[in-house]
Amino acid sequence: MSRRAGVLIPLFSIRAGNRSWGLGEIPDLVPFSAWAARAGFSVVQILPVNEPSGGQASPYAAKTAFAIDPVYVALEEMEDFHAAGGLAALPADLQARLEAARSSNRVRWEDIRLVKEAALRMAHRHFAAHAKGSRRAVELEAFAREESEWLDEYTLFGALHDEQGSVAWPDWPLPIRDRDPAALAAARVRLAELIAEKRYIQWIAQVQWHTAREDALRSGVELMGDLPFLVAGDSADIWSRAHEFRLDLSTGVPPDAFSEDGQDWGLPVFRWDVIAKGDHVWMRARARRAAELYGLFRVDHVVGLYRTFYRPAAGPHNGPGRFTPEKQEDQTQLGEHTLTLLDGRHEGGAGRVIAEDLGVVPDFVRASLRRLAIPGYRVLRWEKDLLVFRDPARWPAVSVGTTGTHDTESLSDWFDALEDDERRAFLEIPALAPLRASNPRRFDSDVRDTILACVYGSGSDLVLLPFQDAFGARERVNVPGTVNNENWTYRMPVDIGDVDDVDRLAGLAERSGRLRR
Repeated sequence: MSRRAGVLIPLFSIRAGNRSWGLGEIPDLVPFSAWAARAGFSVVQILPVNEPSGGQASPYAAKTAFAIDPVYVALEEMEDFHAAGGLAALPADLQARLEAARSSNRVRWEDIRLVKEAALRMAHRHFAAHAKGSRRAVELEAFAREESEWLDEYTLFGALHDEQGSVAWPDWPLPIRDRDPAALAAARVRLAELIAEKRYIQWIAQVQWHTAREDALRSGVELMGDLPFLVAGDSADIWSRAHEFRLDLSTGVPPDAFSEDGQDWGLPVFRWDVIAKGDHVWMRARARRAAELYGLFRVDHVVGLYRTFYRPAAGPHNGPGRFTPEKQEDQTQLGEHTLTLLDGRHEGGAGRVIAEDLGVVPDFVRASLRRLAIPGYRVLRWEKDLLVFRDPARWPAVSVGTTGTHDTESLSDWFDALEDDERRAFLEIPALAPLRASNPRRFDSDVRDTILACVYGSGSDLVLLPFQDAFGARERVNVPGTVNNENWTYRMPVDIGDVDDVDRLAGLAERSGRLRR
């Protein structure tokens, strides 16, 4: 990988024009990528665009690993929506919700989903009534055939979920819960219109996505995705492959310096032995889908692909929890095999894997990643031994250098909160010498530019900046372990067309050899 710079932003956070429906939409990747190219970035990383399960805002517990969240479809780009009457045809109360979402400085998920659900249904009904036998109808059928591997289960699951009033699938009537063939066949007939609507929406999303990705590439920008470790228990994937998961156990992470009790994510646990007997079909399908959407992608919680930490799913968490597999030899074999499946270099695909190796990661996992030549992360604030920060200039080339992630506080807030001894130790990094004499206690533009130059000058082939850190802003995307109305709702404060601070960023890329012409 040549030296490159990238920027991280959730798709929902992007503002790109006055046609927005209260969050970033798929076509907004085009103007954002054009801006990124001018600022010297050749990679734009977004967070997962999967539809969250159970009304959550976090995309890391999704209804499926494959479908694009319908909320990201741009209605303004849909001919069927306009032909059906457009915005004026929506009820007045939904129009009012949309206006409130548009003017909000946060993503109003509930309002946006309600409005878009109605608008997409209206568009599909127009399509179904007028498109029979047309070129577009033929294209939709071709899409349905090509993506049937995941699309058939997703659309049936979604239709049943709606029919059952959003009740989780383990509580459905037994015939459909247990996938009785006759019951599923009857459901496909009974819910044909709803299944067709969900299939149509995914087709529109795919068309918009490929158009945006191609336009971004023409700007010189590659899209980077984020592959969640798992999906929600109440998901199409788990329902259709329940034999490959332990639903009575819950995935998480063991206790560490940040959490005395560890974390319980409430997600089912892989039955790795059963998955292996089935030749890792689901993981192979995820790799193909990721390569369809992205040029490279981050694999979330990569240590979990080597050894998955679990506890009982119900009741008090007695005991320290366990790992599966149990033996290090088996863990190494599992992790390397799974990552080889995901990495396009080995499977003949285009997707390049980047490993999210943060938190408590045993040495043998990092040694394995080095053998596989898969980049891990180097987060500036965490690259230290006690009070000795590691020089970014010595970070390995096969790594991703960054100032933070979507889960961390901003660079500016982190710097301002440093204790005096840690700040002095931080400023001992050679590239921060310009700040050493003044020993600034508050973050300002000089601190920002010096730290960013330090990270750009690192040995990492790819530098990836959270959008906020590129400007020294203080907003954050997520506070781990917290559920409130602020998490996962960050929106850029201004339209990307009004962000003109590109020369400073492009200069950083050029001076560090990361500017791609």
